[in-house]
Amino acid sequence: MQVPGPAEQTTDPRWVPPEGDSALRRFFLPMMRDERDLIFVQRASLFSITVVPAGVGMFLLPSWAVALLAVPYLATVFLYWGGRYTLMLHAICHRPLFHSRHALWNRWIPWLLGPFMGHTPAAFYVHHIGMHHPENNLPADLSCTLPYKRDDLGHWLHYWARFFWFGYLHLPRYLLLRKRWKLLRWLVSSELSWGVGVAALLWLNWPAALVVFVLPYCIMRVAMMCGNFAQHAFVDVEDPDNAYRNSTCITNSRYNHLCYNDGYHIVHHLKPSLHWSELAQWYDDNRAEFAKNDAIVFDGIQNNQQIWFLLMTRNYRRLAENMVDFCGRSVEERIAMLKERVHRRRYPIRGLLQREQPHEVQLARRARGALGALGALGTPCAAESDG
Repeated sequence: MQVPGPAEQTTDPRWVPPEGDSALRRFFLPMMRDERDLIFVQRASLFSITVVPAGVGMFLLPSWAVALLAVPYLATVFLYWGGRYTLMLHAICHRPLFHSRHALWNRWIPWLLGPFMGHTPAAFYVHHIGMHHPENNLPADLSCTLPYKRDDLGHWLHYWARFFWFGYLHLPRYLLLRKRWKLLRWLVSSELSWGVGVAALLWLNWPAALVVFVLPYCIMRVAMMCGNFAQHAFVDVEDPDNAYRNSTCITNSRYNHLCYNDGYHIVHHLKPSLHWSELAQWYDDNRAEFAKNDAIVFDGIQNNQQIWFLLMTRNYRRLAENMVDFCGRSVEERIAMLKERVHRRRYPIRGLLQREQPHEVQLARRARGALGALGALGTPCAAESDG
């Protein structure tokens, strides 16, 4: 696959002003911070009148009916809403949907809708905004991929288990060490509220609560850890705090149309507050920097979960064939490069309960100032060809 020419644009979405008007637009737009996010109001409204009543209705059914409907309910919810909802939540974590004078409306998506999609009220925000972006996939990040062989299912299972079973120990401790008191209080209070509520619903009707809240919680954490593992699977262990070389982009994909350009993960780490509708254009405008840094960009790949599956099955040829070729490599050379990135590890795998070490805190401090120095980096393609 040849890299698109400098005059070509990706086909991923940009914002186009809507034609016409609607009652939904007239009601919500005066309260919103950005008109371009009206799609979130539309999708949250649809979720509210479809998934929420269906989930509530499960509690009115006998146990045999809940068991009969469990698979079609979960399949419908996750296949249609899994990405649409979660990446909507991701976007509004970075850019709140409503003005501060209408702050109560900002609870609608994470607090009212989130539990039906397997999300607790605060954990996604606190981990993603309070830990993942500040640490930039370095060892203090609970979701750091550096210690793992990133095409090994056993290594991924350890990665998932540390997050799923012990994340509620590691994340509060991280906030405590960094004196992030507000985030810590919010995490503890909101997650305890969710836990008490789910426990009460399990007591009231355990089959319905299991299907509507508990299983989505488990499924979502598998999906998210597959996605994050794939996004940071090709990290350059010699330059791990360089966003161009510790993440990936997916371009020209239906995924970006359904999920608000989430494929542009490198751009997102470089510009976390950039509006989702501007990510594709930013990539197009700065493609030379991606080439200079030998960034990993996949063109036409379905989504991050597909990348995860291709890694676990070690289908490097498919990955290489969809990899944008910035440096004139053959397919075999691209396969070798991808394997070299995935197999190289840095730092030992920590035990499930092992705490972060002092040197990891120092790495995190260095990472916060790293992005400002990216312009001084050399040209990896030239360096490789000299070798």
